[in-house]
Amino acid sequence: MNINIDLNKPLWQLTVGEFLELINQSPVVTVDNTPKEKRLVYGIAGIAQIFNCSMTTANRIKSSGKINQAISQTGRMIVVDADLALELMKK
Repeated sequence: MNINIDLNKPLWQLTVGEFLELINQSPVVTVDNTPKEKRLVYGIAGIAQIFNCSMTTANRIKSSGKINQAISQTGRMIVVDADLALELMKK
């Protein structure tokens, strides 16, 4: 189904047949706009769980500042976006 359409021809001047052939040749693109649910972990134990390390190493990771963008801390309550933390450590 190779179609020869003049590329300078306005879209509104295409015949129905030309239009249908053009649509059938174009790739179908689907976009998934559903927001991805954040995977949250809590506290130093949560950081240790993400990186599969000891609590001491998790404390060092938090203190290093590498994952600060993934951490939300209010008082002693620590909430970590696990996926963002993993991404930040890859850099």
